[in-house]
Amino acid sequence: MDSQQQHNYKRVAAAIEYIVTHFREQPSLDEVAQYVNLSPFHFHRLFSNWAGITPKKFLQYISIEHARKLLKEQQASLSHTAFDTGLSGTGRLHDLFVQIEGMTPAEYRNGGESLTINYSFAPSPFGEIIVASTSKGVCYLAFTDTEVNPIDDLQRRFPRATLYQAFDMNQKNALHIFQHEKTDLSTIKLHLKGTPFQVKVWEALLKIPKGNLTTYGQIASQVGNESACRAVGTAIGSNPVSFLIPCHRVIQSSGKFGGYMWGTTRKIAMIGWESAQIENEEEKQGLK
Repeated sequence: MDSQQQHNYKRVAAAIEYIVTHFREQPSLDEVAQYVNLSPFHFHRLFSNWAGITPKKFLQYISIEHARKLLKEQQASLSHTAFDTGLSGTGRLHDLFVQIEGMTPAEYRNGGESLTINYSFAPSPFGEIIVASTSKGVCYLAFTDTEVNPIDDLQRRFPRATLYQAFDMNQKNALHIFQHEKTDLSTIKLHLKGTPFQVKVWEALLKIPKGNLTTYGQIASQVGNESACRAVGTAIGSNPVSFLIPCHRVIQSSGKFGGYMWGTTRKIAMIGWESAQIENEEEKQGLK
């Protein structure tokens, strides 16, 4: 990501933080623009180009009331449809087509010995990312602007693997998910190191439709253990592939967004950004 793109995302993130903090006051365009040191015109253009919708519309998406509304709708009408058939209430196909292959017991046990892992850096709507892959699929995706050095974290997860800085087709296919246009998610393959329970939780996360939210309790129910909310939370927190495995779509049962490994502001940005994409898709299809 070039310096201007990175600077733009930081301004958008600062605006989102301000909106989240002050959403009950319904801040005006002028107020938010002033906070990020831009004219209203330039802020409106920057934000609309990033999100695909106006700042005012985005405010509606990331308010707590919106989260509660989405959650209520899912509980009322989308639960069986979303988790059992992979369709949302409007018939949209979702991320279930992203395919997970768990690493073999030997690969899991020996820390990736004999595995060759390619990694590269790329821009995303939410900041620079590192994406890494084996010959079978993406094994790691993280944001680089965290306290943890992503290369060190990748090496820690696969201490005996051989790492190369190289870009491959598995990475290219995965990065399509950040594009505005419709993406063939069936081309995205994941090759993940996790316990059988963790992989089961990650598969359940893939069944949450884009633009919808669920809770830790609902995920626990889906994996067959309603009392395992804490274990589910730990498995979600161990997710090695940001955004592709949409742990950002899991919120607290109260409707609050809750924490996120790569930052709460980024989680809120993802929820709002996805809602904006759904809104735009529905408008194009005449569903709104």
